[in-house]
Amino acid sequence: QIYTGKVTTIKDFGAFIEVIPGQDGLCHISELQDGYVEKVTDVVKVGDKVRVKVLLIDDQGRVKLSRKAALAEEAEKSEEKASV
Repeated sequence: QIYTGKVTTIKDFGAFIEVIPGQDGLCHISELQDGYVEKVTDVVKVGDKVRVKVLLIDDQGRVKLSRKAALAEEAEKSEEKASV
């Protein structure tokens, strides 16, 4: 499922994004966008609203997010609508 979330914290390894009130998930730096990302802040900043896809909720309740997957899925849906 794809959510619009708010970036709450930036770390060297990724961004924590609040997807529902009180529930943050981690979008690892490798899941921010296609290609190499040198710094998380090159892509997102605290307070940004971003579209993310929930990849996994582990057995400890941690949420793994992907901005890259959300962008790809939304682009695919746009192409499908355009071809109709």
